[in-house]
Amino acid sequence: MAQISVIVGVYKMPQFLPRCIEGILGQTFRDLELILVDDGSPDNCGEICDEYARKDSRVHVIHQKNAGICAARNAGLDWVFANSSSRWIFFHDNDDWIHPQTLERLREAALEKNAHIAVCGYQETTGDDPVIQPEQLVPVSRTPKDFYMHNFVNATVCWGKLYRRACFDGRRYPPGKYIEDEFLTYRLLFSGPVLAVIPAPLYAYFVNPAGISKKTWVPKRLDAWEAYDQQIAFFQEMGDMELVHFRYRGYLEGTAEYLKAVRQADNRRELAKYDRQIVKKLRRLIRTMWKLGYISFWSDYDILYQASSLGTRLYRLYLEWKAKRGGSDECQPSA
Repeated sequence: MAQISVIVGVYKMPQFLPRCIEGILGQTFRDLELILVDDGSPDNCGEICDEYARKDSRVHVIHQKNAGICAARNAGLDWVFANSSSRWIFFHDNDDWIHPQTLERLREAALEKNAHIAVCGYQETTGDDPVIQPEQLVPVSRTPKDFYMHNFVNATVCWGKLYRRACFDGRRYPPGKYIEDEFLTYRLLFSGPVLAVIPAPLYAYFVNPAGISKKTWVPKRLDAWEAYDQQIAFFQEMGDMELVHFRYRGYLEGTAEYLKAVRQADNRRELAKYDRQIVKKLRRLIRTMWKLGYISFWSDYDILYQASSLGTRLYRLYLEWKAKRGGSDECQPSA
């Protein structure tokens, strides 16, 4: 049986699917199986998957009604646990591609560092292969905490990582969630003491130039709040307040960005209730973080202003008056 199971959730974008599949089947590490989960794609993606399965016995295809990426990944995981004895699992999006040595190098790095997960770098691209420097191919050991705090985007996404199969014992993605990676990847990272990291961008994250424009804002993005609450509770249970502070900070800044996005969206008139909902969330976060000492008035001024323009202006006037009266500039904004 194959040593590595590669799981690809497939939905739309048939023009990019062959590049994805051929990049996986063309890996220098040949002892793999490819599980293509056709998530009810309304085009010919399912037919493309079946054609590759006829040509290569390593390809297995699952056809299911459209249920979202979480359900597609879970279907792939369930197939692996029911039908395969593979030792490693790798996720891949159906419009991206990987360097020919990706799986070989990640597996070697994981074994060398005795890691439960091996991670490679990634690069956003509109079609060109990422540029890789030889020194970037040398694997290094990183603690989950260090990687999570200093490589946050890469630490959040599920792709670009080779997981030991045991990471998914009893763990699956939450069905129906919009930002699914936020609910599980951090738990996988922190399930072991060390990560093997290859800085080189072996994973090409495709950004379709035809899709780069102002888009409508999707309310399902607010699913992330539930994930952030779970992450904070997880780190509190760990007793690591530095991680709690870090996650609160990202929570606050992310919510402020949501508010900006809603107000700049093409469909902003339809989003009035979500605008109010986000403002309420922002205010609750500020109150909580203020009590914890995680808010600095001057450095967080813009976010505070978003949440309450009048209250923020009044408090600023109070601080400036207090500073003048006391002859101190401690309350003045830093440069």
